[in-house]
Amino acid sequence: MQITMQVFILAAAIALLVQTTILIVLFLQLKKTTESVNRMVGDLHSRVGPILTRTQIMLDDTQPKISALVEDAAHIVYMTQDCHGSFGSVARPVGGCGPHSDRDAGSGGRCGFAGAEEFLGAGAEGFGNCAGNQNWTRRVAFAEG
Repeated sequence: MQITMQVFILAAAIALLVQTTILIVLFLQLKKTTESVNRMVGDLHSRVGPILTRTQIMLDDTQPKISALVEDAAHIVYMTQDCHGSFGSVARPVGGCGPHSDRDAGSGGRCGFAGAEEFLGAGAEGFGNCAGNQNWTRRVAFAEG
């Protein structure tokens, strides 16, 4: 019984040494991996930083221009609605296009060039007398002619 007890103690001591060695190797490998990841992150930061800075400068420069374009588009929509109600009121009855078209029911919302001449004619009549659209009738006449 004494010998078996000594063998089990020796086996436990060897197992403890193997486990300790494995944990030390894992710790050293983790430390090396962490240093490698930190180095890659630093390299990535040094490469991406200038790109992000330039992008931020470009966005700061273009933001007023984009705001002005959106404001102009809103003003154009307001002017066209003021002149003829809305684009849809001209397009739907004449060309049959748009989300609420009864003429193309069942066609899956397909809209071609059918009725384009009528649309241009209606557009010339509807928009011709609005401020800023004096040349509209000449454009339509040129397109039809």
